[in-house]
Amino acid sequence: MSLTRVHNLSISLDGFATGEPQSLEAPFGHAGERLHTWMFATRFWDAETGSLGVDNAIAERHGPGIGAEIMGANKFGPPGWQDDPDWQGWWGPNPPFHSPTFVLTHRPRSSIEMEGGTTFHFLDAAPADALEIAQRAAEGKDVRIGGGATVVRDFVAAGLVDLLHLVQVPIVLGRGVRVWDGLEALEDAYDIEAVSTPSGVTHLTLTRKPPPERAGPRLSAPAPA
Repeated sequence: MSLTRVHNLSISLDGFATGEPQSLEAPFGHAGERLHTWMFATRFWDAETGSLGVDNAIAERHGPGIGAEIMGANKFGPPGWQDDPDWQGWWGPNPPFHSPTFVLTHRPRSSIEMEGGTTFHFLDAAPADALEIAQRAAEGKDVRIGGGATVVRDFVAAGLVDLLHLVQVPIVLGRGVRVWDGLEALEDAYDIEAVSTPSGVTHLTLTRKPPPERAGPRLSAPAPA
């Protein structure tokens, strides 16, 4: 069964996944790259000099089994990218997704085929509809919700995420875009595992609990012969 997964989404102690204001020069606003320094030190990010510790082992779960990705407009580009017909994302000619990638935007455009198997498709769709399209494209593999924070929050609130991996970084941003807003009592729907590592981050893995079993009809004992 195809799962819907979130991996390696870094958040501050106060729950922000990005700072503000976001721009071409500062994609994460005043947060800079502080949310991601833990990842830059791993072999997952730096194949030559990165470490092979716990952070790397968890970060590596990002890729296997993924057949499609969904991301928000703010992940694909800086504010106003829709007005630039030549904008093709942050990642150069060979983006790291290597699968059909669906960008949620109120201003769709024609699909862009990139090197390495990535094709960007642009959708104006609700979470459930976008997920249905991505699942078909994934051909039985899992769908990754790639962010940003607003898209992840919307998919979790809609009950569509099976596995949610967040990396809590020991900084306080104070402003930006928060993941947790409107997700009260999330622990009722997910089993939560926390793993702290020597880098100072805490990996939070939320796995959806199975639905409660419905009691079947009660059968009466047979009458004695």
